[in-house]
Amino acid sequence: MPAAPAFLVAPLASIPSPHQGTVELGPLTIHLYGLTLLIAIGVCVWITGRRWVARGGDWDLVYRCALWGVGAGIVGARLYHLATSWNEVPAPKWKGAFEIWHGGLGVWGGIGLGVLVGAFVAKRAGADVALLADCLAPGLLVAQAIGRLGNWWNQELYGKPTSLPWGLKIDLGHRVPPYFDPATTFHPTFLYELIWNLLAAGFLVWLGSRRAIRPPGLFALYVTLYCFGRFWVEMLRIDPAHHVAGLRLNDWVALIGIVGGIVWFVWSQRRGKARQPRRRKLSRPAPKTAMTVPRGRVRRGR
Repeated sequence: MPAAPAFLVAPLASIPSPHQGTVELGPLTIHLYGLTLLIAIGVCVWITGRRWVARGGDWDLVYRCALWGVGAGIVGARLYHLATSWNEVPAPKWKGAFEIWHGGLGVWGGIGLGVLVGAFVAKRAGADVALLADCLAPGLLVAQAIGRLGNWWNQELYGKPTSLPWGLKIDLGHRVPPYFDPATTFHPTFLYELIWNLLAAGFLVWLGSRRAIRPPGLFALYVTLYCFGRFWVEMLRIDPAHHVAGLRLNDWVALIGIVGGIVWFVWSQRRGKARQPRRRKLSRPAPKTAMTVPRGRVRRGR
């Protein structure tokens, strides 16, 4: 049997990358990176809202937390990127610092500041912040999974060269040295993290429906699981990054998150047990008091 033509076999042995990250609609230019983030935010709000309402909450609070939390998250994500990767900001720096559609949002800063501001809004409203955080956890993971598609649109944050069938094709203009061989494909780290986040989200939903996890235990597990996945994905990436003691900066942040998440989860569960009131021993019935009026003097109704 004759072999299949090369142009039919090649696409099956790699994942293609889009050659551009924008769509032109007349005078309007849509940046697919930004559109992906908007979809991710919408899905996160929807998942969180459904879980919160199912536990007796109201949609209005979710919308308010999302409004302030998303705004703060974008600011925090950009500030983290500027603080850790200032050399990657395109010139002129004063302009490049605001061009988030070219990428450059640090998830650590975005989630951190966004969650803190959202928690503050929920606290001011008198809501159970710990329970709301547990409702948010799976939605955050799904949103982060969708957001990783933005890296695919921008052909960024890919991994080391690989000959695996799912190797990612990268245009020469988006490659980092010294990998300029057109035949080289790379680990699709965006896809690895996408799959990991979806699996972790499913696990949190499953665990929450099978076990009595005291809030914010699920959110603590979210921190642990996400950071664990991010740690091994970072080990594959080859984009420029600051290194500390031989590890990428994001790997150190992930390690801190893993340890912190585990400690937080254990503490939250033990603290919940300590809060439970102890069962009181049944007291003996009080003795009957003697009648103050002699029985013989009590008049009976006629």
